[in-house]
Amino acid sequence: MTDRPLVVVSNRGPLSFELEAGELRTKRGAGGLVSAIGSAIEGTDARWVAGALSDADRAAAERGAVASDGFNVDLLALDETDHRAYYDVISNGTLWFLHHGLWDLPRRPRFDRAWWEAWDAYRRVNHAFADHVAAGAPQDAVVLVQDYHLALLGARLREKRPDVAMVHFHHTPFASPSELRVLPDAVREELLRGLSSFDACGFHSARWASNFDSCISAFGGENAMTFVSPAAADADDIRTVAASDACARALAQLDDEVGDRKLIVRVDRIELSKNIARGFLAFDDLLRTRPEWRERVVFGAFVYPSREGLPEYQAYRQEVEGLIERFNAEWSTPTWTPILYDATDDFPRSVAALRRYDALLVNPVRDGLNLVAKEGTLVNEREGVLVLSRESGVFSELADACLPVHPFDLVGTSDALHRALTMPDDERRSLHEAGARTVAARTAADWLRDQLLSV
Repeated sequence: MTDRPLVVVSNRGPLSFELEAGELRTKRGAGGLVSAIGSAIEGTDARWVAGALSDADRAAAERGAVASDGFNVDLLALDETDHRAYYDVISNGTLWFLHHGLWDLPRRPRFDRAWWEAWDAYRRVNHAFADHVAAGAPQDAVVLVQDYHLALLGARLREKRPDVAMVHFHHTPFASPSELRVLPDAVREELLRGLSSFDACGFHSARWASNFDSCISAFGGENAMTFVSPAAADADDIRTVAASDACARALAQLDDEVGDRKLIVRVDRIELSKNIARGFLAFDDLLRTRPEWRERVVFGAFVYPSREGLPEYQAYRQEVEGLIERFNAEWSTPTWTPILYDATDDFPRSVAALRRYDALLVNPVRDGLNLVAKEGTLVNEREGVLVLSRESGVFSELADACLPVHPFDLVGTSDALHRALTMPDDERRSLHEAGARTVAARTAADWLRDQLLSV
């Protein structure tokens, strides 16, 4: 690894806080970042700087650094108005749409005065993080900054602390030059200058690293060294959940609901890039064109709301739920409901579904990696088949262990689901074993080591 002190910086930290009768309670936070890096730094001297996002977080921030559950967490209290603009308008409402190619360009984006004020807030929050790290980082520390929320941190920190080494890791895709061109010139320049201030910029896929390099070439700037390092699923964590009593109860309930039918599963947030609606439309095509599957297959959708503060996400959830109601109304029989919909963020139940699937559908429009594809491969007990979008960041790793699909091709996805459900046992076993070998080959420690070796 490294003998240098380590500081991790992210919008959301590894612990969540609750206030009970004036006392602070902590529990391990959720999310892909904690899964990807948590086990590698748990129990070490690494310091994790994150934003104070709730009243309990702000109470914890007032008490200074918190050591709990193996983590040393340093929470930064931010101006609440600035944080809302930084998070909702810029991080989620602009940069997420930009890097995932989600904008409806005839209508969005619109860079009005309110948006420009939000960009100023995004800059202020990034500077606040940089100043906080600068004040507290040990001499010659390695600072690992995580994700698109903090793209401007590097330039400010470089000015204040030239002794530290800085790495930025993008967990999303990175926009192509034609997509990045949509940003106002000054914003695009500031964004690229901020990222170029880091010693290295990491990505889960070579495609996203190439896009970043192409943007630097197209628009100018000094290019930080780029590296590719796909994150690993936390095998110990998800297998512990899979072996839990809560997961066993959920699996028994799922067995009762599905019976001896085949089971297609997806586990996702209800958000635009995950392409959930097209997955249901492909399932509808499967039932419509191959009537032998009626009453013989269930689509288990373990999907939960996300970013409900954005109107686009509220509308998308309504669309998804409308499709579920429509298809269940059309195809259900007295003894069969084709789509089993669970909108609760119940991790043991989601893991139970991953243990039980015959086909796992992961068909994003675009994503940075996709840990669900890896987690499903780790815990599945039926040699289930992964049906995977070519636009997923994890596709380059699992291309030889899946049935590939184009995310916009409903017929192709329907055909892939049919093939997954009818595949001979030896072929299923071969795909599943190939995936298991690939996923097991990397750990959280490998991903952390790659970041440290980049500087």
